Amino acid sequence: METDQGSTVPRRQLGRYLRQLREDARITVRRAAEELEWSAPKIWRIEGGATSMRALDVEAMCHLYGASADQTRTLMALARETKAKGWWHSFGDAIPPSLGLYLGLEDAASRVRQYEPELVVGLLQTEAYASEVFHVRGLFTEDEVRRRITLRQERQKILHRTWPTAPKVEVVLNEGVLRRPLQSSVAMAEQLRHIVRAMSLPNLSVRVLPFSAGIHAASMACGTFGILDFPDNGTARGAEPTTVYSDGLTGTLYLDKPSEVQAYEEVWAALMARSLSEAQTKKLIATIAKGYTT
Repeated sequence: METDQGSTVPRRQLGRYLRQLREDARITVRRAAEELEWSAPKIWRIEGGATSMRALDVEAMCHLYGASADQTRTLMALARETKAKGWWHSFGDAIPPSLGLYLGLEDAASRVRQYEPELVVGLLQTEAYASEVFHVRGLFTEDEVRRRITLRQERQKILHRTWPTAPKVEVVLNEGVLRRPLQSSVAMAEQLRHIVRAMSLPNLSVRVLPFSAGIHAASMACGTFGILDFPDNGTARGAEPTTVYSDGLTGTLYLDKPSEVQAYEEVWAALMARSLSEAQTKKLIATIAKGYTT
């Protein structure tokens, strides 16, 4: 898989630096918006890494915030990197904005941890499973479903990537995911066998949280979530901070404050402590798969 991490990481880095400059200058978002003749939501989008930047706009922000000449030059150079395109941009409107941000982060990550209580994670879905997932909400045309399946298949190539090195992917699936069938029992059996085959990859770990684990740390309020770790990028800017993402019906939250990340790290550790070993997981998945074909 050819990879281009695109603009996601530079946008997030630039946003953090600009927010820090603004806060150090004791300038509110409202005042910054008034001085620059922008809207407050635009400032929030910039600081959240949700948009690319023109170097001249960054220069104007740096001037307002009292940045040094060296800081200004560095951030203007970083702004030019925010216009890079990742492989997923070719899918156009098949990618909602929140997913585009996630794909950029996933593509740049060195380690991806995911907990899923309801569905097989996207990186492990077969075509038949993904098709049913996209059809169930009834929001897409057949052409749109096909485009989203193709996007998902392209995304899955990250597991086999050789350059940059493929990330370490760790997945915890609730046992209910395995027992919630597709309309076709044959397709569901194949989905489970696909997971078992994928577990032979050296960079992939899948473990099942069994029903016997009882009420657990993620039961209360977590739902689906993931934790992304990033490599040092070899520049003075350093690595991206570990980031938690949490899916919801109306969007995805991205959290990178140390206290927020620590809360999810503790939940992850608790999930791992109650999950089956990889060997036990393989055995359970294979047994359930047989049940769909008998």
